[in-house]
Amino acid sequence: MLDIKLLREKADWVRERLATRHGGDDARVNEVLDLDERRRSALTEAEQLKAQRNSASKEIGALMGQKKIAEAEARKAEVRAIGDRITELDRLSAEAETQRDLIMAMIPNLPHASVALGRDAADNPEIRVHGAPREFAFKPLNHIELCERLRLIDFARGAKLSGSGFLLYTGWGARLERALINFLLDLHTHEHGYSEVAPPFIIGEHCMVGVGQFPKFRDQAYAVQEGLDASTLGKLYLLPTAEAPVANIHREELLAEAQLPIRYCAYSPCFRAEAGAAGVGTRGMIRVHQFDKVELIKVVSPETGYAELEAMVLNAEKVLQLLGLHYRVINLCTGDMGFASSKTYDIEVWAPGQGSFLEVSSCSNTEDFQARRMNLRYKTSAGENRFPHILNGSGTALARLFVALVETHQQADGSVAIPEPLRPYLKADCIPAGA
Repeated sequence: MLDIKLLREKADWVRERLATRHGGDDARVNEVLDLDERRRSALTEAEQLKAQRNSASKEIGALMGQKKIAEAEARKAEVRAIGDRITELDRLSAEAETQRDLIMAMIPNLPHASVALGRDAADNPEIRVHGAPREFAFKPLNHIELCERLRLIDFARGAKLSGSGFLLYTGWGARLERALINFLLDLHTHEHGYSEVAPPFIIGEHCMVGVGQFPKFRDQAYAVQEGLDASTLGKLYLLPTAEAPVANIHREELLAEAQLPIRYCAYSPCFRAEAGAAGVGTRGMIRVHQFDKVELIKVVSPETGYAELEAMVLNAEKVLQLLGLHYRVINLCTGDMGFASSKTYDIEVWAPGQGSFLEVSSCSNTEDFQARRMNLRYKTSAGENRFPHILNGSGTALARLFVALVETHQQADGSVAIPEPLRPYLKADCIPAGA
């Protein structure tokens, strides 16, 4: 979350930065400051009364020593009244602090100064483009047709098992999914310097709060209940992305500066309740409730945060380059950024069967926004405790990578060619037409 000191000292600037998001969150700054003032006022009065109470207590002792019982009893009554008022002030300050922090938890991060101003995706500037769309000498199929002909995915039985938005990978499709996951993990750990971790797929509510998924997006999550105990519902959640557990690995810790930078890489399935209603834009594998992803997380010093972001984007781009895919990189404008992000690059891969770009990676620097929410700090060589920058990125996400790959590399005979770097993992150079 944002630093309360920043809101106190630069309220107008914070409002101006929040207003660029076009979400109405700038109006909440006054609410936060009003509650903060109430809390501070109550604390100040309480401290003053505590000083009075301490002084009065000493007087009572002196009066009792002088046998001035009546005066001592009168002062005791005053002390009791002061105590009652202190109790009330403590309650008021605690209530104001709770309400203040609840509102602050709903306020998004401030966009970095380099982020383009805009309202929605139409205002996102294109940073660069790699390659060009493949030209086919035959009429290409879309991924749904390819998956059904090659029996890569059984859409009907996936829906029978879990409902719409869930996939049943079969045969070569299951092997290709597994091959892609292993290829991604090896690339990022062996060539890009990330350390692999394997997080739990069910996580505590605090992890969701830490990365900014909660409280704002609670309605988009899958909550877990333990057996028949309804009281446990909502204590644990299926992870929406490996970012949630991996970014929280060092929550509530004080790291040494020498431990930075920390770079983690993790595979996980991702569960999204908000995948979307059925329709042309959500058929097949484009929008699903469960998909696989390899996530990249960095914990770095603020001085290196944006250099590390650029490097993360290049790491994700390398995936698409090795797989021979056409893609573009865009910088999300202020109105299209995620809740926790200060700056985000999206990487969109071209899917010929869709005739459009599909987002397969989103790389963000949250600056100290997430670190504050999870109370993660590091001690500098000078002894100062600071909040690090936390970065997250998809390296990359499936199933859209799967879609782009089979649509791009389909052949006239109905087979799908496998890019050379992926062949050792699939142990084949193509998915045969008679699969």
